[in-house]
Amino acid sequence: MSKDRCEIYCYDEEKVKRVQSSLETVDPMDTSQLFKALADPTRLKIAYALVQEDELCVCDVANIINSSLATASHHLRLLRNMGLAKYRKEGKLVFYSLDDDYVKQLVRLAFDHSKKLTNHKRMGII
Repeated sequence: MSKDRCEIYCYDEEKVKRVQSSLETVDPMDTSQLFKALADPTRLKIAYALVQEDELCVCDVANIINSSLATASHHLRLLRNMGLAKYRKEGKLVFYSLDDDYVKQLVRLAFDHSKKLTNHKRMGII
């Protein structure tokens, strides 16, 4: 056995089988695309803004992220195409919101965790 591999072939075969079976029911590629969409700092700011305010027009999003309307629209369109956001039109205005509570919870958890890490760094814990 090579030095970079574990000496034990499989410590808990039942756990391994359960996880492998569970992975067969989901598509990790879909999940990775979700994280890819939120990995961009601008899109994450937009998602956070939509958690805070439920619904925002494109022009308000552009002001929040200090960008042009075209840039805000581009990011919002990507979030919509990824299934993370939805929109409605009211005359010439387009309003966006996050698609469901799962996305809202994910964004809230990410920011809560980030705040916790920042506090721990400030306190010298990590």
